[in-house]
Amino acid sequence: MPLLDWKPDLLDGYHQHTFDLGPDPDGEGTATAVLIRRDPDPHQNQRTSTRAAVLFLHGFSDYFFQTGLADFFTARSIAFYALDLRKCGRSRLPGQTPHYTSDLALYDRELDLALDAVAQENPDRPVLLGGHSTGGLILPLWLDRRRAAGRTEPVRGLILNSPWFDLQGTAVQRGPVTQLLRLAAKATPLRALPLPASTVYGDTLHQGRGGEWDFDLDLKPLAGFPVTVGWLNAVRRGHAALHRGLDVGVPSLILRSDRSHLSRQYSESSEGADLILDVTQIARWAGCLGHHTTVVPIPGARHDVFLSSPRVRAHAYDTVDTWLQQHQPASC
Repeated sequence: MPLLDWKPDLLDGYHQHTFDLGPDPDGEGTATAVLIRRDPDPHQNQRTSTRAAVLFLHGFSDYFFQTGLADFFTARSIAFYALDLRKCGRSRLPGQTPHYTSDLALYDRELDLALDAVAQENPDRPVLLGGHSTGGLILPLWLDRRRAAGRTEPVRGLILNSPWFDLQGTAVQRGPVTQLLRLAAKATPLRALPLPASTVYGDTLHQGRGGEWDFDLDLKPLAGFPVTVGWLNAVRRGHAALHRGLDVGVPSLILRSDRSHLSRQYSESSEGADLILDVTQIARWAGCLGHHTTVVPIPGARHDVFLSSPRVRAHAYDTVDTWLQQHQPASC
């Protein structure tokens, strides 16, 4: 792989490299993906001072802005990278449908490129992967395909933050919805589903609504982007593959809230629960990853566990710290 062309990122203290992925298989022009790197300490040689690297993947209607997460890893001598997938965040080009893909396996291209780039910059170092929500579904599927192809290195561990392992609702509801999606995705894949909009989750996070975090509302709208038929069909196919059982080939840590509060109306409960996913489904399907899996409920956590209140996210970070020490995936 040629040397990466790092340019200043929209976040201070970070640089980015853009991968040109060529024509979009879904017919929306040229696809790109952006790899983000937290700048190494200018007073240290990264090749000798880091003991590992981590590559983080966002969820739906999201992009990388969680600098506290990067700080956590770099404070432990783990180089930090994040990837904005095609049509997501920094990678979305004019005229493209936000976050749209017809097949989650299409992301293998940029994930392979990103992993190769991280490995190139951190030779002989193990790599950890981290994924949030939909990213927490995409990564295990990709790792399972890599393991089946005999390509497991240099990944040594997987950290999932509220991974999306199933569609919300009862089994009776999920079955007919999935069948309808399969039919509709063939006819009108880019049609947005008529789902009720809610800004409650975004309101708990954004500084402009009383939260702690300052993120770009063009890249992460308070109510999220529209959910398209074809994209949700791709997710449901991913769910089906997960439910049949995967083998990611490395130890996994799964963090989730201890409860869900699936309401579109704000209340005190909105601040300390998963407002997006059913946490019982995360617990139910966690065993489908194969290998050694540790599931830890974080009391009072939000959907993005690392964007929870200070006390709660401190608990989450302590949990990751303990897991790293116990499993030692970040040592050569």
